[in-house]
Amino acid sequence: MSSIDYDLTLIRGIAFDVDGVLSPATVTLGDDGIPRRMANLRDGYAMVQAARAGLHMAVISGGDSEALRRRFDIIGISDVHLGAGDKLPLLLGWMERRGLRPEQVAYMGDDVPDVAPMRHVGLPIAPADACADAIMAARHVTRAAGGYGAAREVIEQILRARGLWAEAPANSGQ
Repeated sequence: MSSIDYDLTLIRGIAFDVDGVLSPATVTLGDDGIPRRMANLRDGYAMVQAARAGLHMAVISGGDSEALRRRFDIIGISDVHLGAGDKLPLLLGWMERRGLRPEQVAYMGDDVPDVAPMRHVGLPIAPADACADAIMAARHVTRAAGGYGAAREVIEQILRARGLWAEAPANSGQ
């Protein structure tokens, strides 16, 4: 049973911000001044499952680092837009290239730069700890905070609704 009030069988694509969504909104700065982001392994597992199931995924973030590029390459996300200022044109371009209509797309964002993209998709989502503007723009707010399983929470529900979530075998000991 999904906690999301939307027909999740319609969703064919999901776009994510990074900081505050796929990683916590707080980052550690290295001595070199480069932010060091945390990555949630359960979010990563769900993203791999989504890629295998054929769900189109994009990352659209103002942040930029080679570590982020490598992580998303390993996960299997080819539509990665880092260093993004205005996210809306990138989202709309990705939707057009992938043949996605707004009602087929979810966008997860946590801050003011995400509000415009959230307003152009069928399922705008905010993590529990998003700013007030993002929460007001969201159709669904996750129970989990950004970087702490918010992406997993949404991806798992989408894949379950479509009958594509890989259940553990009964005798797996898990």
